[in-house]
Amino acid sequence: MATVKPPAVAGMFYPSDPATLAAEIDAFLAQAGPAEEPPPKALIAPHAGYVYSGPVAASAYARLIPAADRIRRVVILAPSHRVPFRGIATSSADWFRTPLGDVPVDRQAVEAALELPQVSTFDAAFAEEHALEVHLPFLQRVLKEFSIVPFVVGDADPAEVGELLDRLWDGDETLIVVSSDLSHYLDYHSARERDTRTTAAIEALRPDLIGFHDACGRIPVNGLLLAAREHGLRPQTVDLRNSGDTAGDKRRVVGYGAYVFR
Repeated sequence: MATVKPPAVAGMFYPSDPATLAAEIDAFLAQAGPAEEPPPKALIAPHAGYVYSGPVAASAYARLIPAADRIRRVVILAPSHRVPFRGIATSSADWFRTPLGDVPVDRQAVEAALELPQVSTFDAAFAEEHALEVHLPFLQRVLKEFSIVPFVVGDADPAEVGELLDRLWDGDETLIVVSSDLSHYLDYHSARERDTRTTAAIEALRPDLIGFHDACGRIPVNGLLLAAREHGLRPQTVDLRNSGDTAGDKRRVVGYGAYVFR
């Protein structure tokens, strides 16, 4: 019997009403403007509540619109915020549900990933995790028919993430999404300085320069940088803001960056 992973943060991180959710995402995408460059192979986008990070995430997702019919599979890697574990977790679910509908899981790709020793099925990592879930409605509004290959990254080495991405890389039909915010709870100006340094490290494909306090998704980010270096991709920053820019309070902010890799 097919199993469905229900949403954990609908109504909290993003609207639970389908019409409201679709309208909010479409407004973010409209603000981001049309894509003028070739669609990316991979992207990094933030995962906070939409009021905070939605406009920044949309600046990356808008770049996918020209490839909406081509992209059929999305490999998503998010950091674990709630459950500590070693390695990289995937899900036993056949579908991931959002208010916009159910997204199928590419079980064949999941089985291929499970051949790697660092990957295991661990549904508890997904049960209350927001960092992967918040990307799904954006993908549902931008793409046509697609499946996902979902991963939550725990205590892993970036090289283990890079090996996983190599396993699932494939062609233009496969998109890679890495979920990460940047600095946390600094004052506005300190956050801008730290996030600018992190952005420079991403642009230079330098995972060795991104540490614990620079990005909560540093492990999947750094794994993507290793894979991008190996596959000859070049990163481009398309947005860099923080919650002080999007939600107004500049005393303690969280940084958000959107990056595409071609």
